[in-house]
Amino acid sequence: MTHMLMHKKTPVVDLLIDSYDGAIKKIGQIHNLENLPIGSTYVFGPESGMPERRKLNEWWVERSIPDTRENIQAALKQMNLAEITGLLVKCHGLSLSDQYWIKQLNSETELKWENINFFSNVYSEDVGNILFGYEPQDDEINFMSPDNTCDGWLSKKWVISDGKRLLMKGGSRPYFQEPVNELIACAVMKRLGIPHVPYTLTFNNQLPYSLCETLVTQETDLIPAWRVSRTLKKDNRDSEYMHLLRCAETLAIPNAESSLEKMLVLDYIIANTDRHYNNFGFVRNSETLEWLGMAPVYDSGTSLWHDSQYTSQLPKSKPFRATHAEQIKLVTDFTWFDNKSLSGLNDECAEIFAMSDFITESRRELLVKVIERRVKDITEMAQK
Repeated sequence: MTHMLMHKKTPVVDLLIDSYDGAIKKIGQIHNLENLPIGSTYVFGPESGMPERRKLNEWWVERSIPDTRENIQAALKQMNLAEITGLLVKCHGLSLSDQYWIKQLNSETELKWENINFFSNVYSEDVGNILFGYEPQDDEINFMSPDNTCDGWLSKKWVISDGKRLLMKGGSRPYFQEPVNELIACAVMKRLGIPHVPYTLTFNNQLPYSLCETLVTQETDLIPAWRVSRTLKKDNRDSEYMHLLRCAETLAIPNAESSLEKMLVLDYIIANTDRHYNNFGFVRNSETLEWLGMAPVYDSGTSLWHDSQYTSQLPKSKPFRATHAEQIKLVTDFTWFDNKSLSGLNDECAEIFAMSDFITESRRELLVKVIERRVKDITEMAQK
């Protein structure tokens, strides 16, 4: 079927999308090059700046639920779908992370952005409930849901509470610690003045879940760092870190380096092991396409030995170096770091860990000591 990719009310490009697997098979008429998804064009050669089908497909597939999501195969069977990407077409590719969507050409029903976007319209929770293992309440499943375009491997779903769009995200066995870790990360960032997405804790069937509002509005797009890194051909002399900074500079993203350095300091303190290129990103105005800066830090739960009892093990790091000891060397400016603001952090972290019965008192004490030690490391680096 032929669809038109839209950016809010702006036509972008016509796409032939396979009705079976949801993949983009052909690029048709181009309407507005400047509104193409970031990182979806050729970066050199005679076609530079033009859409590349392979990259557009990558971007499209990245919008879907990953095949590593818990219970995904059982959920697909329950929804009578052969491929995960089939969910994208059923919700017109709509998301709560940006303003892109698709509409079928030559359709009898003329869709309008203001009538279907998830920011201002009520959406179905059918898909989210199925992903959580619940049976659908009605015989016919309503696929109009932002859960169709929600990445990550942990169980999660979007809910509406008091008019707010909230992402509810679970944890993994044996400690179900990721939701609690989000609150720990928030405590550190709030004290250090690092812009971040606030998280709260809730419980469902006695299991802890984190809750956070969407970090974008109808006027902004979240662009994952991976997409930004695809805007230039990487120079073999550049490290991954320098390449990302070069891309950000070329796009005129303000304060990229200082914001990234603050994120790396946080990740050192909480021993984050999963800060991959889709777990941080940048924000732009969806109307003017002006870059606003790095997105507030989010998705920090996979940290603090969340699935291991051995806190003495050195944690791996991402995305720029394999260890935190090496990655923290990328930080060149500590003038903003105020260790006095972290006074009392130990007690606050202990109280947060105590909110979950899955984290024993002995484990709480070990984790608090680890945080204390890593704060001391950063303090010594800042003083030097």
